[in-house]
Parts: sequence; structure tokens; C-alpha cells
Amino acid sequence: MIKLFVGLGNPGTEYEATRHNAGFWWIDALARELKVPLRLDKSYHGQVARTTVNGQAEWLLKPMTFMNLSGKSVAALARFFKIAPEEILVAHDELDIMPGQAKLKFGGSHAGHNGLRDIHAQLGTPDYWRLRIGIGHPGVKAEVINWVLNKPSQEHRAAIEDCIARCLKAIPELFSGEMEKATMLIHTSRPERPKPPRPVVASAASPLSDAPANPSKQD
Repeated sequence: MIKLFVGLGNPGTEYEATRHNAGFWWIDALARELKVPLRLDKSYHGQVARTTVNGQAEWLLKPMTFMNLSGKSVAALARFFKIAPEEILVAHDELDIMPGQAKLKFGGSHAGHNGLRDIHAQLGTPDYWRLRIGIGHPGVKAEVINWVLNKPSQEHRAAIEDCIARCLKAIPELFSGEMEKATMLIHTSRPERPKPPRPVVASAASPLSDAPANPSKQD
């Protein structure tokens, strides 16, 4: 079962709305769902919340170390409370997944994500859970840094927020350790298809009625 939920991001108002902070958005949403306040705790280099579910202590953590040192915060709390790596879930932004989708994954490489890289190093293992929140890819590798450190479009932000809300529906399964069921809930959740635009009906008074039937063939 998951005992420590971590959301990755960078502290500071200048980073608050950037794609790299998708993990922060998720942990904030989880804190609201559980009705627990996140408070700064210097012992764990981050904002921390604690609650109890079915008699089990559950922790929420937002590292305030900046992304590259996220593992310092995660390892400090995990070691003090004797939380094993496989009992940790880290929510983070994922370039290889489209906005509006998320994937649950156990173990594997950090794939160049600096927050995960430091968590790997500090825990001494890659064997922890990740919630990969899609932010999309700019299409060019050289633009990745600018992409993650800038705000998503309104459409993409709305898709990410909807995805975060859907992922929260798997929280009971994450608490109870039903990881296969949680994975199915998260992976099979898809954003609703947008409704097609309503057709424009041209009236006699509309300028559309005066348009040529095939303007591409006009001289």
C-alpha cells in the first residue's frame, strides 16, 4: 500500500503555473480531497501533511528543494518514518504522455527527469511508484526546457486538471494497495470527446449565402 504521496515541482510563484509543476498540482488536489493542510516542515525540506486512513498513517509531501534535489526531501521523510520505496508514489510531469492522460508505473529509469534522478540517487533504488501526468512534448528536443518551464495553453491546463480529478478516483485503491485496480482506473480514464461544432446554417440575410460555391475555382 502507498504510505507516502509525493508531488514534484519547483517552489515560488514564478513556477507555480508551469508544466513542470504538474506534480504539485496533483498533491494540492489530493490535500483538498482529504481536507488536510500542507505545512512547511524544515526537517523534511518540504510542505507536509499527515492523515490517517483505516488506522494507517498517510503522508503527503511537496519538496521545497527545487526539482533537482527532490530526493533530499523524499528520503528524509521516508527514512524517518521507515517508509519503504515500494510504499512511495511520486506524481510528476511526463513529456511522453499527452495532456489529459496519466499512467501509473512501478520502477524503471528516470528517463532524464531530474526530480526522479535525484530520488533514485537518494533512495538508492528505482523501485517506487510513479504517477506520470501527461504534459505533451514540444516536438523538438532543444525546446524541452522552455516547454516544461512555461505555462501550458488554457486547453492543455484544463485537460491536465480534468486528468488530475479523474486520478483522484483511484486514491482508495492506492491506500489499500490494490495497485492493479488503481492502474486500470487511471489508465482507462480518458477525457470526454469534445462535441463537434454545430453546423452554421446560412440564411438569405447572411453574408455566407453570397459566397461562391467553390471559391478555389474563382478567376
